Amino acid sequence: MIQRIQTLYLVLAAGISAGLIFVFHLWLNNEGVKVFALDNYTYLGLFLASALLAVISIFSFKNRKFQFVLGRLNIILNFILLGIFVYQSQNLSGETNVSEKGIGIILPIFSIVCLVLANKAIKKDEDLVKSVDRLR
Repeated sequence: MIQRIQTLYLVLAAGISAGLIFVFHLWLNNEGVKVFALDNYTYLGLFLASALLAVISIFSFKNRKFQFVLGRLNIILNFILLGIFVYQSQNLSGETNVSEKGIGIILPIFSIVCLVLANKAIKKDEDLVKSVDRLR
C-alpha cells in the first residue's frame, strides 16, 4: 500500500515542510536581511514536526485510521504555523519587524493542500475496504 497516491501527497508535504524552508525566505526585516525558518527555532521546530508527522504517516500505511488522524494533526499544526506567520507579519505593537513578505510564508498553505488531498485518498481507501468487507 506504500505505492498509493496518498504517499505521493505525503512525500510532497514532507518535502515542502523540510526542504523548501531552506530555499525560500519568510520575510525581509527592517534592515533588508532575509529571515529564514532557520533563524527562529520555533519556526524550524514546527516545520520539522510537520515533516516528521508526514513521514510517520507514510510508514503507517497498514493502519489507515491512524494515518488519517496523523494527517489531521499535521493540518492543525500547519494552520498554527500559518497563524503565527500572519500574526508576525501583522505585528500589533505598532513597530513592524516585517518589511516585505517572502514566499516562505505561504509554504504551510501548500502543505495543507497536499495533506487534505492525502486524507481524501486515505478516506477513499478506507471506504473501499469497508465496502469489500460488507460483501463477505
